Amino acid sequence: MALTSTILKERSLLGLKDLSRTEIETLLDRAAYWEQQPDKVIPVLKDRFVANMFFENSTRTRFSFEMAEKRLGAEVLNFAAAASSVEKGESIYDTVRTLESMGIHAGVIRLKPIGLLAQLAEKVNVPLVNAGDGNNEHPTQALLDLYTMRKEFGSLEGLRVSIIGDIKHSRVARSNLWALEKFGAKVKFCAPESMQAPELAEEAPYVTMDEALKADVVMMLRVQLERHATGILKSPEEYRFQYGLTEERAAKLAGHTIIMHPAPVNRDVEIDDALVESPKSRIFPQMRNGVPIRMAVMERALRL
Repeated sequence: MALTSTILKERSLLGLKDLSRTEIETLLDRAAYWEQQPDKVIPVLKDRFVANMFFENSTRTRFSFEMAEKRLGAEVLNFAAAASSVEKGESIYDTVRTLESMGIHAGVIRLKPIGLLAQLAEKVNVPLVNAGDGNNEHPTQALLDLYTMRKEFGSLEGLRVSIIGDIKHSRVARSNLWALEKFGAKVKFCAPESMQAPELAEEAPYVTMDEALKADVVMMLRVQLERHATGILKSPEEYRFQYGLTEERAAKLAGHTIIMHPAPVNRDVEIDDALVESPKSRIFPQMRNGVPIRMAVMERALRL
């Protein structure tokens, strides 16, 4: 049965910018429910087919979605662009339509072109979940980040969150900003000038590294070394010296402050190796929290 455009919109998750605080809270609460379940597999999505369509490389995100889907009992098809017809010129749209024609009930998509996901969502008749699109949004990453913060502090209201690193190319920074704003959290950015996104300055001020460390949450972003061959990234050591979370800087953090990172981590570049699994770090708990969050998102997409 064809889904109406209203139902498709309600079940899809393209981004957090246009999602209400209530909708986000519902997903966080549902994730908490799934996290508390003792059984590894609860087949509420038995006989539902979902395709994980990754047109951009990913390891953690794809495995996290697959784990979530299988824990809910869904049948999972994994699609990697490197071994697909896309390499032979088949368009992303045709690939998605092909899988839709074969009978999938939902699609999880990661791709580079900005704006394409929204266009796809208008043209296909299955719910789509954004697993990262260009430098636009990465909604499930931000949801698991919020979930991690809420577990730590009980509430997101008034929370001081500093996001440090390559803001310009970061979909994680954008999704976190849009979501945290809805909860009354206070977001600040810290980045070299070449990594700033000026259009976001009205939403969150850019501050110095010393100022950014005065926060409840210090979120380090992966430095995408491949994007910066000159300037401050002429060497990873120079970046670490100016913008890395070193052990010396971490020693200045307040007792309750936690360290977060969406991963993968460039150890000893944006964050010192010794800090990745330190008592203040929530980097691996973030990854663990991704499974119940994605269970909540896939249940929403595939519910009967």
